Amino acid sequence: MRKLYPQITQISLILFLSLCLCSVATAQKTPKRKKLKDFGSSLKRLKWNPEKKTALGPSAQGAGANSDEDDVIRVDTSLVTCELLVVDQHGKSVAGLTAGDFSIAEDDAPQTVGHFLLGDNISVPRTIVLIIDYSGSQLPYLKNSITAAKVLVDKLGPKDLMAIVTDDVELIQDFTPDKQKLKKKLDSLQERAEHSTLQFGGFTFAGPQLGRSKQYSALMATLNEAFDETDVRPIVIFQTDGDEALFLHDSTVGFTVPEGLEGEELEAAKRMAESYRQSFKTSQTEFSLDDIYRTVERSRATVYTVIPGLKLMGLPPGEQLVKHLTQRDPMLFGSLNRLSPEDKAKMEDRVKKLPYDPNILNARWRVTLDANMQVALSGVAALTGGWTEFLERPEQAEGIYARIFTDINQRYIVGYYPTNKERDGKRRKIDFAVKAHPDYQIFGRRSYFAPNQ
Repeated sequence: MRKLYPQITQISLILFLSLCLCSVATAQKTPKRKKLKDFGSSLKRLKWNPEKKTALGPSAQGAGANSDEDDVIRVDTSLVTCELLVVDQHGKSVAGLTAGDFSIAEDDAPQTVGHFLLGDNISVPRTIVLIIDYSGSQLPYLKNSITAAKVLVDKLGPKDLMAIVTDDVELIQDFTPDKQKLKKKLDSLQERAEHSTLQFGGFTFAGPQLGRSKQYSALMATLNEAFDETDVRPIVIFQTDGDEALFLHDSTVGFTVPEGLEGEELEAAKRMAESYRQSFKTSQTEFSLDDIYRTVERSRATVYTVIPGLKLMGLPPGEQLVKHLTQRDPMLFGSLNRLSPEDKAKMEDRVKKLPYDPNILNARWRVTLDANMQVALSGVAALTGGWTEFLERPEQAEGIYARIFTDINQRYIVGYYPTNKERDGKRRKIDFAVKAHPDYQIFGRRSYFAPNQ
């Protein structure tokens, strides 16, 4: 087969390994990685602009830990790289492809594959940030998730680095290859939870040792501060229910009163909406969900989102309510699974006929809210070519984390030099295909932003 890409020389390989995913970057020597200091400080520099309906402040392009001029040798190059997962019509990952199997178009203009590597190449380091939500609503899933994350840590390659961030916007572990150190920090989260006061009466859990549900803030800080231009494969594992969406500017997620409520149910919904409006005044962020999406799209990271809780998005409202009332408490999962299909159908039929139960904090409102939060969260990973998985039962955590690591290893790293040399800062669309296989589906970034200088 005639190769459509130049021979990778030692010099070009060094340049390639200094470039990041689906972004126009600069190549440099690799200095010793600096420690992240004052993590979350970029959030303090964000300011909401009501006229432009956006946050003004630092961007995620190259604003990482090692961006000091003294540490970087800049070379004028414009290699664009993307991580691609290819699956067949049965959803099975396709292995054994080569550079010549891929075709690329940027804004409909054909491009030539310039570089190509496999995702399981241990010489290509991964830089991974695990953002884990340990707020009260996440406690039923925390122990299993920590166990699963520790298994992932054991699978890291010799050049891989990993850091851990919590929904407190706290960097509890800076980037390190030390697996024992990473696992000890994960264990420390479990220890915090064990010293908290767990309550089962409602949807929240009390305790001073729990996270503060600042998940989107943690993601924004990670994208703005954690990665730098030496990172070849930046990856974020984002585990949360995303309830900070309630406090974002111009949020599509809010405490709205559902239609059709009456009596005590309606009054409870009104009280909750008013409580939200009061807390919003002191908890509102300086950025919107659209700001998050823009930052994610401009970043160089592939994001895998794990949402603990019942998957409600995509279901009709009636089915959402049934699923919520029959399965909302993880302690009920075992008994529900032991029911015969006939008995389970009878139970669901009874749930549909239930009057409002004051012990269930306005369930109809809750399912609408949860579904909207899930829709908002699922948009994050999609922009990066990653995916979203639902952790409906705690014991599913190990399988989900194993799938993430498998996905990382099965991706193809494909790079090209754009024929459009304009440095205009505009979004550019990318289309990938596997030649002679229109039935194959490709997961990867579909756009990037050109440099503006």
